[in-house]
Amino acid sequence: MYTRLSKVVLVWSIALFASLAALNNLTDYDSNFMIIRHVLKMDTTFPDNKGLWRAIESPSVHHMVYGLIIFTESVIAGLCWLGGFRLYQNIKHASSFNQAKSWAIMGLTLGFFLWFTGFMIIGGEWFLMWQSEVANGQQAAFRFIMIIGVTLIYLTQTDEESHS
Repeated sequence: MYTRLSKVVLVWSIALFASLAALNNLTDYDSNFMIIRHVLKMDTTFPDNKGLWRAIESPSVHHMVYGLIIFTESVIAGLCWLGGFRLYQNIKHASSFNQAKSWAIMGLTLGFFLWFTGFMIIGGEWFLMWQSEVANGQQAAFRFIMIIGVTLIYLTQTDEESHS
C-alpha cells in the first residue's frame, strides 16, 4: 500500500506544480509572456539565421499561444488532482487502484505533451529557442519532462495485492 500511496503523492505533486504554473502565469502574466513573445518573434536567436522565416510577429497570436499554454497547464492540474483523488479513493485494493489510473495517466501525458512537444520541439527546434540566451526555457522544460515521464512510468506499473 505504501507504493500506491507514493503514486498518489507524486500525481498530486504534479497537480500542484501545474496549478502553480498556471496561477503564476495568470497573476504575473507579463513575465512569462515576454518569453513567449521572444520565442515566437525569434528576435533573440542568432542574427541572420536561416530559420527566421518562421517568426510570428502578431501580438494576438502571441497572446493566443500563451493562453493555450495557461489553459493546458490548468487542464493538467485538474486531471492530476482528479486522478490523484480517484487513486486515493481506491488505494486499499490493487485491482481497483489499477483501474483508477486513467485520469492521472491523461494528466501526466498531457503534461509530457505540453513541455516536450510545446517547449522542446516547437519552441526549441521550430522557433530555435535553443539559440536564445534571453528566452530559452529548454532546461526547465527538460526537468518537467523527466519528472513527469518518470512519474508516468512509475504510475503505470501494475500494482499487486500485498500478501502480508
